[in-house]
Amino acid sequence: MTLHTRNAGDSIFLMICIMGSFAILSSTMSKNPVLNPFAKSLATPEIWLGFVAAASTIPGVLISLPAASLSDIYGRKKFLLIAGFVFASAPFLYLLITVWWQLILVRFYHGFATAIFVPVAEASIAEFFPDKRGERISLFSSGTHVGRVAAPALGGYILFVTADDFHVLYLAVAVAGAVALIMALSFLRGSKQPVIIQQRGGEGIVERLCSGWKTVAESRGVLIVSFVQACQFYAYGATEFYLAGYLPEVVHLDKFLTGIIVMSVVGVAVFAKPYMGRISDKIGRRIPIVLGCIVSGLPLIAIPFIADFWILLLLVAVYGLGFATVTASTPALISELVPKELVGTSMGFLSTIMDVGQTLGPIISGFILATNLQYYGVFPSLTFVLLFSCIIFVLSGVAKSNYK
Repeated sequence: MTLHTRNAGDSIFLMICIMGSFAILSSTMSKNPVLNPFAKSLATPEIWLGFVAAASTIPGVLISLPAASLSDIYGRKKFLLIAGFVFASAPFLYLLITVWWQLILVRFYHGFATAIFVPVAEASIAEFFPDKRGERISLFSSGTHVGRVAAPALGGYILFVTADDFHVLYLAVAVAGAVALIMALSFLRGSKQPVIIQQRGGEGIVERLCSGWKTVAESRGVLIVSFVQACQFYAYGATEFYLAGYLPEVVHLDKFLTGIIVMSVVGVAVFAKPYMGRISDKIGRRIPIVLGCIVSGLPLIAIPFIADFWILLLLVAVYGLGFATVTASTPALISELVPKELVGTSMGFLSTIMDVGQTLGPIISGFILATNLQYYGVFPSLTFVLLFSCIIFVLSGVAKSNYK
Protein backbone atom coordinates (compact mmCIF):
# COMPACT_ATOMS: atom_id res chain seq x y z
CA MET A 1 0.00 0.00 0.00
CA THR A 2 1.46 3.39 -1.02
CA LEU A 3 1.67 6.32 1.38
CA HIS A 4 -1.01 8.18 -0.60
CA THR A 5 -3.37 5.22 -0.48
CA ARG A 6 -2.64 4.68 3.21
CA ASN A 7 -3.38 8.34 4.02
CA ALA A 8 -6.58 8.25 1.95
CA GLY A 9 -7.61 5.07 3.71
CA ASP A 10 -6.95 6.56 7.15
CA SER A 11 -8.95 9.68 6.32
CA ILE A 12 -11.91 7.71 5.01
CA PHE A 13 -11.68 5.34 7.96
CA LEU A 14 -11.91 8.24 10.41
CA MET A 15 -14.93 9.76 8.67
CA ILE A 16 -16.72 6.42 8.54
CA CYS A 17 -16.08 5.90 12.26
CA ILE A 18 -17.45 9.34 13.19
CA MET A 19 -20.51 8.85 11.01
CA GLY A 20 -21.01 5.40 12.51
CA SER A 21 -20.83 6.71 16.08
CA PHE A 22 -23.65 9.22 15.60
CA ALA A 23 -25.67 6.96 13.33
CA ILE A 24 -25.69 4.09 15.79
CA LEU A 25 -26.28 6.46 18.72
CA SER A 26 -29.39 7.61 16.90
CA SER A 27 -30.69 4.18 15.90
CA THR A 28 -29.93 2.59 19.28
CA MET A 29 -31.50 5.39 21.32
CA SER A 30 -34.67 4.97 19.23
CA LYS A 31 -34.81 1.41 20.51
CA ASN A 32 -33.20 1.07 23.90
CA PRO A 33 -34.59 1.51 26.50
CA VAL A 34 -37.50 3.45 24.98
CA LEU A 35 -38.95 0.97 22.48
CA ASN A 36 -40.35 -1.52 24.98
CA PRO A 37 -42.20 1.05 27.15
CA PHE A 38 -43.22 3.10 24.10
CA ALA A 39 -44.76 0.02 22.49
CA LYS A 40 -46.60 -0.81 25.70
CA SER A 41 -47.87 2.77 26.01
CA LEU A 42 -49.50 2.26 22.61
CA ALA A 43 -51.26 -0.85 23.99
CA THR A 44 -49.29 -3.20 21.75
CA PRO A 45 -50.55 -6.78 22.20
CA GLU A 46 -47.93 -8.91 23.95
CA ILE A 47 -47.73 -11.34 21.06
CA TRP A 48 -46.72 -8.43 18.77
CA LEU A 49 -43.94 -7.08 20.99
CA GLY A 50 -41.39 -9.34 19.36
CA PHE A 51 -42.40 -8.02 15.93
CA VAL A 52 -41.94 -4.45 17.15
CA ALA A 53 -38.43 -5.36 18.29
CA ALA A 54 -37.59 -7.23 15.09
CA ALA A 55 -39.11 -4.87 12.52
CA SER A 56 -35.93 -2.81 12.11
CA THR A 57 -33.84 -5.91 11.37
CA ILE A 58 -36.04 -7.15 8.51
CA PRO A 59 -34.60 -4.59 6.02
CA GLY A 60 -31.21 -6.13 6.69
CA VAL A 61 -32.52 -9.38 5.30
CA LEU A 62 -33.92 -7.61 2.25
CA ILE A 63 -31.37 -4.97 1.34
CA SER A 64 -27.93 -5.59 2.91
CA LEU A 65 -26.79 -8.04 0.25
CA PRO A 66 -28.01 -6.08 -2.82
CA ALA A 67 -26.70 -2.77 -1.45
CA ALA A 68 -23.27 -4.16 -0.55
CA SER A 69 -23.01 -6.01 -3.88
CA LEU A 70 -23.89 -2.90 -5.86
CA SER A 71 -21.29 -0.97 -3.88
CA ASP A 72 -18.72 -3.42 -5.27
CA ILE A 73 -19.62 -2.07 -8.69
CA TYR A 74 -20.52 1.59 -8.18
CA GLY A 75 -18.44 2.47 -5.13
CA ARG A 76 -19.37 2.89 -1.48
CA LYS A 77 -20.06 6.62 -1.18
CA LYS A 78 -23.50 6.68 -2.79
CA PHE A 79 -24.76 4.01 -0.44
CA LEU A 80 -23.32 5.71 2.62
CA LEU A 81 -25.25 8.85 1.63
CA ILE A 82 -28.50 6.90 1.28
CA ALA A 83 -27.96 5.39 4.71
CA GLY A 84 -27.29 8.85 6.15
CA PHE A 85 -30.56 10.16 4.74
CA VAL A 86 -32.56 7.38 6.40
CA PHE A 87 -30.73 7.89 9.71
CA ALA A 88 -31.71 11.58 9.60
CA SER A 89 -35.32 11.27 8.40
CA ALA A 90 -36.64 8.25 10.31
CA PRO A 91 -36.61 9.77 13.83
CA PHE A 92 -39.16 12.41 12.88
CA LEU A 93 -41.67 9.73 11.93
CA TYR A 94 -41.80 8.48 15.54
CA LEU A 95 -43.37 11.82 16.48
CA LEU A 96 -46.36 11.05 14.25
CA ILE A 97 -47.18 7.62 15.70
CA THR A 98 -50.61 7.25 17.35
CA VAL A 99 -51.29 3.47 17.18
CA TRP A 100 -49.04 0.47 17.78
CA TRP A 101 -48.95 -0.89 14.22
CA GLN A 102 -47.52 2.40 12.95
CA LEU A 103 -44.54 1.79 15.21
CA ILE A 104 -43.79 -1.41 13.31
CA LEU A 105 -43.82 0.48 10.00
CA VAL A 106 -41.51 3.23 11.26
CA ARG A 107 -39.12 0.69 12.76
CA PHE A 108 -39.09 -1.12 9.41
CA TYR A 109 -38.13 2.06 7.55
CA HIS A 110 -35.51 3.00 10.14
CA GLY A 111 -33.88 -0.41 9.72
CA PHE A 112 -32.81 0.36 6.15
CA ALA A 113 -30.19 2.80 7.45
CA THR A 114 -28.12 0.28 9.38
CA ALA A 115 -28.81 -2.45 6.81
CA ILE A 116 -27.04 -0.39 4.15
CA PHE A 117 -24.44 1.40 6.24
CA VAL A 118 -22.72 -1.39 8.16
CA PRO A 119 -21.82 -3.89 5.38
CA VAL A 120 -20.78 -1.12 2.96
CA ALA A 121 -18.58 0.53 5.58
CA GLU A 122 -16.99 -2.77 6.62
CA ALA A 123 -16.30 -3.68 2.99
CA SER A 124 -14.45 -0.40 2.49
CA ILE A 125 -12.34 -0.98 5.59
CA ALA A 126 -11.55 -4.59 4.69
CA GLU A 127 -10.20 -3.54 1.30
CA PHE A 128 -8.14 -0.61 2.55
CA PHE A 129 -6.52 -2.66 5.31
CA PRO A 130 -6.09 -6.25 4.04
CA ASP A 131 -3.47 -7.15 6.67
CA LYS A 132 -5.33 -5.56 9.59
CA ARG A 133 -8.90 -6.45 8.82
CA GLY A 134 -9.72 -7.82 12.25
CA GLU A 135 -8.27 -4.82 14.05
CA ARG A 136 -9.62 -2.07 11.77
CA ILE A 137 -13.13 -3.53 11.39
CA SER A 138 -13.18 -3.97 15.16
CA LEU A 139 -12.04 -0.36 15.67
CA PHE A 140 -14.88 0.77 13.39
CA SER A 141 -17.27 -1.43 15.33
CA SER A 142 -16.02 0.09 18.59
CA GLY A 143 -16.60 3.52 17.09
CA THR A 144 -20.22 2.59 16.45
CA HIS A 145 -20.37 1.07 19.91
CA VAL A 146 -19.44 4.45 21.42
CA GLY A 147 -22.80 5.61 20.15
CA ARG A 148 -24.46 2.33 21.08
CA VAL A 149 -23.11 2.32 24.63
CA ALA A 150 -24.16 5.91 25.30
CA ALA A 151 -27.67 5.45 23.89
CA PRO A 152 -29.36 3.35 26.63
CA ALA A 153 -28.08 5.52 29.49
CA LEU A 154 -28.75 8.77 27.62
CA GLY A 155 -32.18 7.57 26.54
CA GLY A 156 -32.97 6.33 30.03
CA TYR A 157 -31.88 9.64 31.52
CA ILE A 158 -34.04 11.64 29.08
CA LEU A 159 -37.05 9.50 29.95
CA PHE A 160 -36.26 9.87 33.65
CA VAL A 161 -36.00 13.68 33.68
CA THR A 162 -38.96 14.20 31.29
CA ALA A 163 -41.30 11.76 33.05
CA ASP A 164 -41.37 9.41 30.05
CA ASP A 165 -41.86 12.06 27.36
CA PHE A 166 -41.20 9.91 24.30
CA HIS A 167 -41.38 12.88 21.92
CA VAL A 168 -38.46 14.65 23.59
CA LEU A 169 -36.39 11.49 23.35
CA TYR A 170 -37.10 11.05 19.64
CA LEU A 171 -36.14 14.68 19.01
CA ALA A 172 -32.75 13.82 20.53
CA VAL A 173 -32.63 10.78 18.23
CA ALA A 174 -33.28 13.11 15.27
CA VAL A 175 -30.36 15.38 16.21
CA ALA A 176 -27.92 12.47 16.25
CA GLY A 177 -29.28 11.18 12.94
CA ALA A 178 -28.83 14.61 11.35
CA VAL A 179 -25.17 14.65 12.40
CA ALA A 180 -24.70 11.27 10.70
CA LEU A 181 -26.14 12.71 7.48
CA ILE A 182 -23.86 15.74 7.70
CA MET A 183 -20.85 13.42 8.00
CA ALA A 184 -22.04 11.48 4.95
CA LEU A 185 -22.26 14.71 2.96
CA SER A 186 -18.78 15.70 4.12
CA PHE A 187 -17.52 12.27 3.12
CA LEU A 188 -18.90 12.72 -0.40
CA ARG A 189 -16.85 15.87 -0.92
CA GLY A 190 -13.74 13.69 -1.11
CA SER A 191 -12.31 13.53 -4.60
CA LYS A 192 -11.65 9.84 -4.59
CA GLN A 193 -14.05 6.95 -4.28
CA PRO A 194 -13.06 4.59 -1.46
CA VAL A 195 -13.67 1.55 -3.61
CA ILE A 196 -14.68 1.15 -7.22
CA ILE A 197 -14.34 -2.22 -8.90
CA GLN A 198 -14.66 -1.97 -12.65
CA GLN A 199 -17.40 -3.87 -14.41
CA ARG A 200 -16.21 -6.86 -16.38
CA GLY A 201 -16.66 -6.53 -20.13
CA GLY A 202 -19.79 -8.04 -21.65
CA GLU A 203 -21.38 -8.90 -18.32
CA GLY A 204 -24.56 -7.13 -17.24
CA ILE A 205 -25.19 -5.87 -13.74
CA VAL A 206 -27.86 -8.45 -12.96
CA GLU A 207 -25.70 -11.30 -14.22
CA ARG A 208 -22.75 -10.07 -12.21
CA LEU A 209 -24.81 -9.72 -9.05
CA CYS A 210 -26.31 -13.20 -9.43
CA SER A 211 -22.89 -14.71 -10.16
CA GLY A 212 -21.39 -13.10 -7.07
CA TRP A 213 -24.28 -14.18 -4.87
CA LYS A 214 -24.01 -17.73 -6.17
CA THR A 215 -20.27 -17.86 -5.49
CA VAL A 216 -20.68 -16.60 -1.94
CA ALA A 217 -23.71 -18.75 -1.15
CA GLU A 218 -21.93 -21.90 -2.35
CA SER A 219 -18.97 -21.31 -0.03
CA ARG A 220 -19.24 -23.69 2.91
CA GLY A 221 -16.98 -21.48 5.01
CA VAL A 222 -19.09 -18.40 4.36
CA LEU A 223 -22.25 -20.28 5.34
CA ILE A 224 -20.78 -21.57 8.60
CA VAL A 225 -19.33 -18.22 9.66
CA SER A 226 -22.61 -16.50 8.78
CA PHE A 227 -24.51 -19.06 10.88
CA VAL A 228 -22.30 -18.31 13.88
CA GLN A 229 -22.85 -14.58 13.38
CA ALA A 230 -26.61 -15.11 13.05
CA CYS A 231 -26.71 -17.03 16.34
CA GLN A 232 -24.76 -14.28 18.08
CA PHE A 233 -27.22 -11.65 16.93
CA TYR A 234 -30.21 -13.92 17.59
CA ALA A 235 -29.12 -13.89 21.23
CA TYR A 236 -28.10 -10.23 21.20
CA GLY A 237 -31.41 -9.01 19.75
CA ALA A 238 -33.43 -11.00 22.26
CA THR A 239 -31.20 -10.13 25.23
CA GLU A 240 -31.22 -6.41 24.50
CA PHE A 241 -34.99 -6.23 24.07
CA TYR A 242 -36.15 -8.52 26.86
CA LEU A 243 -33.69 -7.24 29.45
CA ALA A 244 -35.41 -3.88 29.02
CA GLY A 245 -38.63 -5.58 30.14
CA TYR A 246 -37.26 -8.10 32.63
CA LEU A 247 -35.20 -5.69 34.72
CA PRO A 248 -37.96 -3.17 35.59
CA GLU A 249 -40.83 -5.67 35.69
CA VAL A 250 -39.23 -8.54 37.61
CA VAL A 251 -36.14 -7.07 39.31
CA HIS A 252 -37.90 -3.68 39.79
CA LEU A 253 -34.98 -1.54 38.63
CA ASP A 254 -35.66 1.98 37.41
CA LYS A 255 -35.07 2.93 33.77
CA PHE A 256 -31.69 4.50 34.48
CA LEU A 257 -30.26 1.37 36.14
CA THR A 258 -31.87 -0.74 33.44
CA GLY A 259 -30.07 1.35 30.82
CA ILE A 260 -26.74 0.91 32.61
CA ILE A 261 -27.04 -2.89 32.61
CA VAL A 262 -28.15 -3.07 29.00
CA MET A 263 -25.41 -0.70 27.83
CA SER A 264 -22.76 -2.83 29.55
CA VAL A 265 -22.97 -5.29 26.62
CA VAL A 266 -21.69 -2.74 24.14
CA GLY A 267 -19.68 -0.91 26.80
CA VAL A 268 -17.43 -3.93 27.13
CA ALA A 269 -17.31 -4.27 23.35
CA VAL A 270 -15.96 -0.72 22.91
CA PHE A 271 -12.78 -1.67 24.73
CA ALA A 272 -12.57 -5.39 23.96
CA LYS A 273 -13.28 -5.55 20.24
CA PRO A 274 -10.15 -3.84 18.84
CA TYR A 275 -7.95 -5.91 21.13
CA MET A 276 -9.75 -9.13 20.16
CA GLY A 277 -9.55 -8.17 16.50
CA ARG A 278 -5.81 -7.59 16.79
CA ILE A 279 -5.42 -10.97 18.47
CA SER A 280 -7.36 -12.70 15.70
CA ASP A 281 -5.12 -11.01 13.10
CA LYS A 282 -2.14 -12.62 14.83
CA ILE A 283 -3.35 -16.07 15.95
CA GLY A 284 -6.20 -16.71 13.53
CA ARG A 285 -9.96 -16.50 13.81
CA ARG A 286 -10.82 -19.98 15.09
CA ILE A 287 -9.82 -19.75 18.78
CA PRO A 288 -11.47 -16.35 19.42
CA ILE A 289 -14.71 -17.51 17.80
CA VAL A 290 -14.88 -20.75 19.79
CA LEU A 291 -14.01 -19.15 23.13
CA GLY A 292 -16.31 -16.22 22.44
CA CYS A 293 -19.30 -18.48 21.79
CA ILE A 294 -18.76 -20.23 25.11
CA VAL A 295 -18.16 -17.05 27.11
CA SER A 296 -21.22 -15.34 25.61
CA GLY A 297 -23.49 -18.33 26.16
CA LEU A 298 -22.92 -19.32 29.78
CA PRO A 299 -23.89 -16.09 31.63
CA LEU A 300 -27.33 -15.87 30.01
CA ILE A 301 -28.62 -19.05 31.60
CA ALA A 302 -28.18 -17.51 35.08
CA ILE A 303 -29.94 -14.16 34.45
CA PRO A 304 -33.54 -15.16 35.36
CA PHE A 305 -32.35 -16.59 38.68
CA ILE A 306 -30.58 -13.39 39.81
CA ALA A 307 -32.14 -10.24 41.27
CA ASP A 308 -29.03 -8.38 42.47
CA PHE A 309 -28.06 -5.36 40.35
CA TRP A 310 -24.29 -5.87 40.60
CA ILE A 311 -24.38 -9.58 39.80
CA LEU A 312 -26.66 -8.93 36.84
CA LEU A 313 -24.28 -6.20 35.65
CA LEU A 314 -21.36 -8.64 35.87
CA LEU A 315 -23.23 -11.40 34.02
CA VAL A 316 -24.26 -9.08 31.20
CA ALA A 317 -20.74 -7.64 30.96
CA VAL A 318 -19.25 -11.14 30.64
CA TYR A 319 -21.82 -11.93 27.96
CA GLY A 320 -20.74 -8.73 26.17
CA LEU A 321 -17.09 -9.82 26.28
CA GLY A 322 -17.95 -13.10 24.59
CA PHE A 323 -20.12 -11.33 22.03
CA ALA A 324 -17.29 -8.90 21.24
CA THR A 325 -14.76 -11.73 20.90
CA VAL A 326 -16.82 -13.55 18.28
CA THR A 327 -17.92 -10.53 16.29
CA ALA A 328 -14.37 -9.13 16.16
CA SER A 329 -13.35 -12.15 14.07
CA THR A 330 -16.34 -13.10 11.92
CA PRO A 331 -16.38 -10.14 9.46
CA ALA A 332 -12.62 -10.35 8.93
CA LEU A 333 -12.77 -14.11 8.41
CA ILE A 334 -15.61 -13.99 5.92
CA SER A 335 -13.84 -11.30 3.87
CA GLU A 336 -10.85 -13.67 3.63
CA LEU A 337 -12.94 -16.58 2.39
CA VAL A 338 -13.93 -14.88 -0.91
CA PRO A 339 -12.09 -13.23 -3.84
CA LYS A 340 -11.34 -9.54 -3.35
CA GLU A 341 -13.93 -8.46 -5.94
CA LEU A 342 -16.63 -10.01 -3.75
CA VAL A 343 -15.67 -8.49 -0.42
CA GLY A 344 -18.72 -6.21 -0.42
CA THR A 345 -20.96 -9.09 -1.41
CA SER A 346 -19.57 -11.25 1.38
CA MET A 347 -20.19 -8.48 3.93
CA GLY A 348 -23.70 -8.03 2.62
CA PHE A 349 -24.33 -11.76 2.83
CA LEU A 350 -23.00 -11.84 6.40
CA SER A 351 -25.17 -8.88 7.34
CA THR A 352 -28.24 -10.48 5.74
CA ILE A 353 -27.86 -13.77 7.59
CA MET A 354 -27.00 -11.87 10.76
CA ASP A 355 -30.22 -9.90 10.48
CA VAL A 356 -32.18 -13.12 9.98
CA GLY A 357 -30.87 -14.17 13.38
CA GLN A 358 -31.50 -10.79 14.98
CA THR A 359 -35.03 -10.80 13.55
CA LEU A 360 -35.87 -14.29 14.77
CA GLY A 361 -34.36 -13.81 18.23
CA PRO A 362 -36.98 -11.44 19.69
CA ILE A 363 -39.85 -13.13 17.81
CA ILE A 364 -39.12 -16.68 18.93
CA SER A 365 -38.23 -15.46 22.42
CA GLY A 366 -41.55 -13.63 22.48
CA PHE A 367 -43.37 -16.92 21.93
CA ILE A 368 -41.30 -18.49 24.72
CA LEU A 369 -42.12 -15.54 26.99
CA ALA A 370 -45.83 -16.11 26.36
CA THR A 371 -45.57 -19.67 27.76
CA ASN A 372 -45.53 -20.62 31.43
CA LEU A 373 -41.72 -20.58 31.33
CA GLN A 374 -41.63 -16.83 30.72
CA TYR A 375 -38.13 -15.42 31.38
CA TYR A 376 -36.98 -18.78 32.79
CA GLY A 377 -37.32 -20.06 29.24
CA VAL A 378 -36.15 -17.02 27.29
CA PHE A 379 -32.58 -16.59 28.55
CA PRO A 380 -31.59 -20.29 28.85
CA SER A 381 -32.83 -20.83 25.28
CA LEU A 382 -30.29 -18.22 24.14
CA THR A 383 -27.51 -20.15 25.86
CA PHE A 384 -28.52 -23.25 23.93
CA VAL A 385 -28.40 -21.38 20.60
CA LEU A 386 -24.92 -19.96 21.25
CA LEU A 387 -23.39 -23.24 22.40
CA PHE A 388 -24.97 -25.07 19.47
CA SER A 389 -23.38 -22.61 17.03
CA CYS A 390 -20.03 -23.22 18.73
CA ILE A 391 -20.33 -26.96 18.20
CA ILE A 392 -21.22 -26.51 14.53
CA PHE A 393 -18.24 -24.21 13.99
CA VAL A 394 -15.81 -26.58 15.70
CA LEU A 395 -17.04 -29.59 13.73
CA SER A 396 -16.91 -27.68 10.44
CA GLY A 397 -13.17 -26.99 10.70
CA VAL A 398 -13.62 -23.58 9.05
CA ALA A 399 -10.85 -21.12 9.80
CA LYS A 400 -8.48 -21.12 6.83
CA SER A 401 -8.28 -17.87 4.88
CA ASN A 402 -8.38 -18.61 1.15
CA TYR A 403 -7.98 -15.05 -0.16
CA LYS A 404 -5.86 -12.36 1.49
